[in-house]
Amino acid sequence: MYWWHKAAQSVQKRGSSRNSGTRRFGLITTRAAKQTFNVRVIQAYTVDPKHPVSIVYAVPDHPWVDTVFAAKVRIAMSVVAPGNRNGSLVTTSSEVRALNSNDGWDVAFQTDIGKVRPNLRLGADVLSAKPLRSNQDLCSMGFATGSRGFFLSPAEASSMPKDEKRFLRQILSAHEITKQRKQRFVIDAWDIESENELRETAPWVCQRLLEKVFPKRAENNDPKLRREWWRFRRSNQDYRALKSGLDRFIVAPETSKHRLFFFEGPNTDVEHGAYGIGLSDAHFVAILSGRVHDVWALAQGGDLGATPRYNKTRCFDPFPFPKLNEAEKQALRTLGEELDAHRKRQQSAHPKLTLTQMYNVLEKLRAGETIEGKDKEIYDQGLIGILKDIHDRIDAAVADAYGWPVDLTDEEILFKLVDLNKERAAEEAAGHIRWLRPDYQNQEGKKAEAKGKQTELDVGAVIKIEKAPWLKVLPEQIAAVREVLEELGEASPEQIARRFQRARTTAIEPLLASLAALGQAQVTEDGRYAA
Repeated sequence: MYWWHKAAQSVQKRGSSRNSGTRRFGLITTRAAKQTFNVRVIQAYTVDPKHPVSIVYAVPDHPWVDTVFAAKVRIAMSVVAPGNRNGSLVTTSSEVRALNSNDGWDVAFQTDIGKVRPNLRLGADVLSAKPLRSNQDLCSMGFATGSRGFFLSPAEASSMPKDEKRFLRQILSAHEITKQRKQRFVIDAWDIESENELRETAPWVCQRLLEKVFPKRAENNDPKLRREWWRFRRSNQDYRALKSGLDRFIVAPETSKHRLFFFEGPNTDVEHGAYGIGLSDAHFVAILSGRVHDVWALAQGGDLGATPRYNKTRCFDPFPFPKLNEAEKQALRTLGEELDAHRKRQQSAHPKLTLTQMYNVLEKLRAGETIEGKDKEIYDQGLIGILKDIHDRIDAAVADAYGWPVDLTDEEILFKLVDLNKERAAEEAAGHIRWLRPDYQNQEGKKAEAKGKQTELDVGAVIKIEKAPWLKVLPEQIAAVREVLEELGEASPEQIARRFQRARTTAIEPLLASLAALGQAQVTEDGRYAA
């Protein structure tokens, strides 16, 4: 995206002065142009109030093959010109292998005219949606252990002394969530303050980590990891806080063909690559699993290759949940419990049955395709007809909760959600916040003041946030600030500075500005930064 950035600057120059700059440019990029960080690079130029540029031609997803035997790479194309104007969005309607193998593939296109957004879409401006305070502090990535030495097999876990089993956690990777689930365990000694304490408190754990983790940590460039070698590379206190005190919480993979949300118990954790959502009421599982949120997540999130990616800051934080009365909440709660129980029951009865398999067949069923062969076996094992019925009832109940018809098109849903996001953001600016979990998010019961009088609320968790040392080398500082911002989702320079020992706000601000300029952070209206 560096060259996109440089070319857009030249087009902007043409827009401000007819005697210089570039009239228009066209670039071929990878499909990664639609990923969140890259979209922000594009958005910075398309929403510029003085000299905006416009995408006048775009192909968001095109095969890059010269012959039948070439690698199946996907690319995006964009043409940009100065000003605020409509453009042509070209999508592939079919791809068929040519009769002559040397000719590669025959591709048919569909062209639509309208305002092409930075995420190479037409229609609702979903990128204008703002993070809502009602959703803050509830969704966070799982642990990044940084070493396979923390992991134990079931046999090794069973051999751990009974008085040290408090350090034992069952853990799930994103792959295990969607594919074949395994029983894996991890040693989590995050609350141990020193090596001496670890030796005295848990000698078995200490010896295991000395053997499997310490040798490589001792050579690590990060002084914090060398000093606290028994801890995960990223213990993610926000994740710990949001699930603390809950008898269950919602888990979701970051990258998956399908948007999957289900409950896990308090003794299970997830790795980096999967999200924990600190909500235990089943009506949230129903809403997140419904078509409304699915359409929103696909429009807002990026992708990894051809696989959609659920991005917390774009998919969860700005999503406007419906305002529910008790009857609506109970109806959705019943459906959420039914959905969660159905999938778990069928997977328990058929251990090799995966969620991806179940939802692949559900997708075919909805498309009216014939279910046969291996798909028929999955249909029978997963009771996919019943799964479809549950989802249909969820979609109807969610639409009813919003007060919308159930048969809205995807674009109509997006327009309504963008409008609702703006409405909620205005409410929050006026001091009215519809907390999703007020006992956790607003523990002191403070009322938010109207914008202009707003003060920082202390909605932090009871778990103490550890301060990392402030590194001396600039690239390491930028990387550290970016990691904290990704962990927090959104924060002010002061909040980030408080995460480091002896870090000044004046040192943090230019680093955040640099990340924003590179498209790796976004400046919010109130001067904060979002990942």
